[in-house]
Amino acid sequence: MILQANFEQIPLKDYAERAYLDYSMYVVLDRALPFLGDGLKPVQRRIIYAMSELSLAATAKPKKCARTVGDVIGKFHPHGDSACYEAMVLMAQPFSYRYPLIDGQGNFGSPDDPKSFAAMRYTEAKLTRFSELLLAELGQGTVDFNPNFDGTLQEPAWLPARVPHVLLNGATGIAVGMATDVPPHNLREVVSACLHLLDDPDADIPQLCEHIHGPDYPTEAEIITPRSEIMAMYTSGNGSIRSRAIYHEDDGRIIVTALPHQVSPAKILEQIAQQMRTKKLPWLEDLRDESDHQNPIRLVLIPRSKRVDNTALMQHLFATTDMEKSHRVNLNLIGLDGRPQVKNLRSILTEWLRFRTDTVRRRLQYRLNKVEQRLHLLEGLRIAFLNLDEVIGIVRSEDEPKPVLMHRFALSEIQAHYILETRLRQLARLEEMKINTESAQLEEERARLSVLLKSPTQLCRLIKQELREDAERHGNTRRSPIVEREAAQAMDESALLVSEPVTVVLSGKGWVRSAKGHDIDPASLNYREGDTYLVSVRGRSNQPVVFFDSSGRAYSTPTHTLSSARSNGEPLTGRFSPPPGATFQSLTIGDADTRIVLASAQGYGFVTHLGTLHSRNKAGKQIISLGRNDAVLMPRVTLDPARDRLVVVTSDGHLLMFSVAELPELNRGKGLKLIDISKVRRDAGIQVVGVVVISEGTGKLTLRAGQRKLGLKWSDLIEYGGSRATRGGVLPRGFRRVERIDLNT
Repeated sequence: MILQANFEQIPLKDYAERAYLDYSMYVVLDRALPFLGDGLKPVQRRIIYAMSELSLAATAKPKKCARTVGDVIGKFHPHGDSACYEAMVLMAQPFSYRYPLIDGQGNFGSPDDPKSFAAMRYTEAKLTRFSELLLAELGQGTVDFNPNFDGTLQEPAWLPARVPHVLLNGATGIAVGMATDVPPHNLREVVSACLHLLDDPDADIPQLCEHIHGPDYPTEAEIITPRSEIMAMYTSGNGSIRSRAIYHEDDGRIIVTALPHQVSPAKILEQIAQQMRTKKLPWLEDLRDESDHQNPIRLVLIPRSKRVDNTALMQHLFATTDMEKSHRVNLNLIGLDGRPQVKNLRSILTEWLRFRTDTVRRRLQYRLNKVEQRLHLLEGLRIAFLNLDEVIGIVRSEDEPKPVLMHRFALSEIQAHYILETRLRQLARLEEMKINTESAQLEEERARLSVLLKSPTQLCRLIKQELREDAERHGNTRRSPIVEREAAQAMDESALLVSEPVTVVLSGKGWVRSAKGHDIDPASLNYREGDTYLVSVRGRSNQPVVFFDSSGRAYSTPTHTLSSARSNGEPLTGRFSPPPGATFQSLTIGDADTRIVLASAQGYGFVTHLGTLHSRNKAGKQIISLGRNDAVLMPRVTLDPARDRLVVVTSDGHLLMFSVAELPELNRGKGLKLIDISKVRRDAGIQVVGVVVISEGTGKLTLRAGQRKLGLKWSDLIEYGGSRATRGGVLPRGFRRVERIDLNT
């Protein structure tokens, strides 16, 4: 006996491709994307339908959400209860849905944490009045019903929405290979656009945008996207909408009363507090959250003083926090043809009006069929009244009166059955008058329905009338004002920092720290064991500091981020990545437009702007080209190269003073020779020990040779004046071995 195998053999590649395609289509059509007709995903539609079947109308008493979720997953949606309950909660949150479909009682989350809702065993819910726009025509033959997942029940394939719900509450979802982000809109604006499109089917998107000004989010934050970008978004079906928080000033305080959609007040406070902790927001002294039931959003920002520019402060906060947020827009919907597609505004409204027209026609045809069936029954009942005695006789004498009645009075089977089911007390004379009155009313209704179904003009007029009534009953004014503004720009970090005097100290082993004030004696600070003071520089806390290593590379970092002088500081190798073997030798501080003189121990130098040395690269920038046994000297600031003089001192006691203007301005390189050092002297180890920039007529400096010090005024320095690259003059006896040169301030 040969058994036939009940399976199919196919290549694994084909099986995987087919399985993934089936899964993808299921996710796209039955989970993630909304249907254009009613604007709902399957889980949302099943929740609304299950609640209507539980008689949870707006006027009913609410029931436990666990009961509703149980019905949904047990009858229509065989998935996880937590996911189903979360979808239910979302439709009940007034800060998530522009027009909530569910009226929740209990903890349904808050703007601070939308997912902080209570468990479904604690909360109760019923439908809102707005949901009537989705369910009012459900039992009037307007939709197709399909078997549920196990074939025991019927569920609607869609809901007969009376308004374009897909635009009103919007939708978000991620499918396979595609996603959707439909923003919410204002009911009255959308209905106005539909009415215009019914009057002028050829209306273009700019004309429709005269009615729909833009999205309308549940919050009162203003939309600042330019009108041209909004129109481009509606034309292509893709784009973004930028919204900004609303604030006002009250006695010097800044009160934020509205935040962009889906922005948590707690997150805003955390973002601002983080900037305050890192000293990037010196204008702000304190912030509080005073939100309550009467004021759902009330964030209070207290500036440091009344001299603070609150407008500039808020512009910075808009740029650096979620108080200004961009919302993605992707009008990807499942159309009436059952296919997902990114549609523009005109396509959405045109297709929905076609859906609505078909729904109304089905509703009218369903009612017309009911009216004709009732008239048919009333006609048979009238015949029975006119021949009442004979009808009673047939019923009394015949074993099977139905066929006899049908043959005798030319009745249909339905009419004969209805006559036989009628009670005797309904055959009174008064009932005959009621039948005639009802027949007259139904005849009038049938005539009206026939005219509506046969006349597209009359049908269009009915649709427009119903849209106006629904907009008037359920609509409200716009919540999100549209105000064209430029996107906020963050302020420069240096402008936000408190400007206070600091002294940056560098040790011999490359440890750095910053001390407040200029009256600090760096040499008296405590240093790590084996470490000593190397060099220091005075500046302001809002200026960047630049370090130079022994390879001629420059590294920059914000001064306010350096460790305090109360500690031993921090190693610069933790911030930067110098070449192997390189050590940090000097530093400078100042604004980006400050000119400085860079010099090397072999007697070369040039002038550059401090801004050219700034870099965010941990490896720094190569600035000074150094020779063998060369070193970077302490940079010196020059305010006016035409009047400033550069004093150069060699280790064997030669001093030369010349105009800074003789040096070139370079971004990088070796520069020109500062002082002439013969080859013999250079081979003997003679180098430049330091350079100093002094102002004409006011300069004063100190030379150090061991324990000896020599002070030189401008009058003393004149005799050492000369041209660049000359040998200079010889210092007095006892200072032929100069170790350091300091500028007296």
